[in-house]
Amino acid sequence: MPSTRPSHPWLGLAGWWLLSFAAAAIGALASIQAAAFYGQLVQPSWAPPSSVFGPVWTVLYALMGIAAWCVWRRVGRPGRQRALVLFLVQLVLNAAWSWLFFGWHLGGWAFADIVALWLWLAATVVAFWRVHAIAGALLLPYLAWVSFAAALNWAVWQLNPVALG
Repeated sequence: MPSTRPSHPWLGLAGWWLLSFAAAAIGALASIQAAAFYGQLVQPSWAPPSSVFGPVWTVLYALMGIAAWCVWRRVGRPGRQRALVLFLVQLVLNAAWSWLFFGWHLGGWAFADIVALWLWLAATVVAFWRVHAIAGALLLPYLAWVSFAAALNWAVWQLNPVALG
């Protein structure tokens, strides 16, 4: 009978956390001057202070790693590989957003990226849910935050056409 779980699950968790936080680090490289740049932009009244973003993203990346780990552990489950590929693609889109918005000041391209991210993430949530319901549920706060971030990206881009042209 084939194994239903990887032999070193805690190393797997560390690996998925490492991968998730690597995406965060790649985005963070583009965001080194983010606080100063973001502070200069006209923002909608409902925009949170920049100090909120770091703690929220830290929790979300931790949840992403746990969710991916839960799916990864389901060896032999239909849809597992597809779900993990979707997860990896959305991580790339996630990291790219920071470069588009903060690194290169391309508000429209950043908005296009976050819409693509939202679509890939929604597909990832569904795929994860089919493999392991808790894994799908762990991504729901991330989907909610990306929904909010997309609205914020749109609003800030529209309010700052010169700075985010």
